[in-house]
Amino acid sequence: MAVHGIILLIEFAAIATGILILGLITSWIDRKVTARVQARIGPPWFQPVADILKLLGKETLVPENSVRTIFLTAPLFGLAGMALAAALLGHVFVQPELSFVGDVVVLIYLLIVPAAALIIGASASGNPMAIVGASREMKLILGYELPFLIVIATVIYKTGFNFRLAAIIEAQAQNGWNLWSISGIIGFIVLLLSTQAKLGLVPFDIPEADQELMGGIITEYSGPPLAVVKMTKTMLLAVMPLFMVTLLMGGIRPEGLSIIWGILKYIVIVVLIVLIRNTNPRLRIDQALKLFWGPVTAIAIIGLVLAYWGL
Repeated sequence: MAVHGIILLIEFAAIATGILILGLITSWIDRKVTARVQARIGPPWFQPVADILKLLGKETLVPENSVRTIFLTAPLFGLAGMALAAALLGHVFVQPELSFVGDVVVLIYLLIVPAAALIIGASASGNPMAIVGASREMKLILGYELPFLIVIATVIYKTGFNFRLAAIIEAQAQNGWNLWSISGIIGFIVLLLSTQAKLGLVPFDIPEADQELMGGIITEYSGPPLAVVKMTKTMLLAVMPLFMVTLLMGGIRPEGLSIIWGILKYIVIVVLIVLIRNTNPRLRIDQALKLFWGPVTAIAIIGLVLAYWGL
């Protein structure tokens, strides 16, 4: 039994590492495309790795008026939560038989951990700009989580009240993607906007807002703690498109041409995320809340009603 647990732990670590690598590649693609849009050459392929290695070798500066222990450990909790979420989601693709009832709910909670950890760490820094960034992050979570959860509830209903990620994938294999319906298209749009907010990308990069808050929620982080924050965000950049593929586009099956098909689905979502980032101005926090609590939540509810009608 102990040996089985160790093997499972190694598998989870390997999957989480693989998703981190996928996130690094995605991060480079994002930066390269953004550079091209801005008429720049962009970074070399190894730049995301080089950035993290450079930060790991730098000194960690801790503000004098910070709560040192909380300030330094918060990013580690964020990375741990993100690694567990990545391993849980990736394991569903590799060994779907190990999916358990309620894993989709567990994943929802784990996806909140990185943002919550940053909020706690920034609040413990003692820096006014970081605290304002933490306040904006809290408000942003309150905004996007409601429509995000409504879409997930819609998917669960459409797949026969399945609370297992593997069962959601299997239901789509039998009945077609959830995306191929009016409620599915609505859910895709809502999830895409929520994903943009979870990733903290334009137009929802309000908590960092370099031009306004000098980095906001991550202002005081440097050295290895900042590297941990960057790794967490990099993993999230890979996990969120994979989660969307799972819920609405039939997941990824590690068999033959299905792998290539899964990669193409992932690339489509990443391209849309990058396009949104490069074609929109940053919103104010009040505008973001009005957007999510207003039209986005409204169309998410409409999607749920349409799913009840079988549309």
